[in-house]
Amino acid sequence: MLDYLIVGFGLAGVSFSEHLKNNNKSFVVISEEHNSSSVVAGGMYNPVILKRFTSPWNALPQLNYCIPFYKEIEYRLCVKVLSPLPVLRVFNSIEEQNNWLIASDKASLSPFLSSKFQQNSNNHIKASHDFGVVQNAGRLNVSKLLSVYRNDLKRTNSYLNSSFNYDNLSCNDDYYAYNGILAKNIIFCEGFGLKSNPYFNYLPLNGTKGEVLIIQSEALRLESIVKSGIFIIPLENKHTYLIGATYHWNDKTWLTTEEAKEELKNKLESVIMCDYEIVGQLAGIRPTVKDRRPLVGEHPVFKNMFVLNGLGTRGVMVAPTVSKQLFDSIENDSTLDKEIDITRFKHMYADAH
Repeated sequence: MLDYLIVGFGLAGVSFSEHLKNNNKSFVVISEEHNSSSVVAGGMYNPVILKRFTSPWNALPQLNYCIPFYKEIEYRLCVKVLSPLPVLRVFNSIEEQNNWLIASDKASLSPFLSSKFQQNSNNHIKASHDFGVVQNAGRLNVSKLLSVYRNDLKRTNSYLNSSFNYDNLSCNDDYYAYNGILAKNIIFCEGFGLKSNPYFNYLPLNGTKGEVLIIQSEALRLESIVKSGIFIIPLENKHTYLIGATYHWNDKTWLTTEEAKEELKNKLESVIMCDYEIVGQLAGIRPTVKDRRPLVGEHPVFKNMFVLNGLGTRGVMVAPTVSKQLFDSIENDSTLDKEIDITRFKHMYADAH
């Protein structure tokens, strides 16, 4: 009898697995490899909403928790996945500079927004009004993290590369059975796949499609993330950058589109002035929620059945803390924050049943 069965393996699945490992809990993960929006995520952690110069939900405590969390995984698995990188926000006007300075005086933003502007010394970037610098930002190589973590789980027979068949799940009074696996608790961490989950599909998970480009440019020579309509993120491979991302609410396919490619190219060419080559294009569906808060908690009817989902566009920062909250609520009977607890949508379950 296992302590936990985890369905899905993106940032939510990895984060919850790590809490289980740290507390000596037995578990198995079931997920198809590469079937996760986390695989194509840019992986940026950025504690500022750069369109309006405001602070995201719980940014400071999330950042303070997630950095040591990922560093511990790096140490244990002997892998480098975390890259601290400042974000350079291109100013488009003097007014934006003034708004930045006003925001940098706020207590929630002063740890992140530098009050000193950075002059543009890169001849290939259009930034006539210079840059605002976001400190304590960077990138998590999500795809590499998932791959290395998955291989570590496989070594202990704790990972099954398989799609999950809900018809094969048997719900008993004090345990769950699935294809010969017995577990006291089951956690669904399926991202947008939750829409097909008969137990939790009543939850208002919208899903937002995002596409990114991978480019190569020897001339660009960036050592920071640049934000101006899009993000330009330096990758580990020399002269290689991730460009993104698009936001589309109606298309729920995982297929890349020519429309998104042209949109990203146009935005990129409004920022840079040098040759580049497109070497890749990726698409995924972000697990977004209408109130922009995660979906965490126990099923209204089935005891010891839980959901951990809806991490949205800031999953790198959000996943470690909300997975810790879920673990503590199960094992230590602590109370989930009302903002993330799925009981806020209990009326929707009643309406659906």
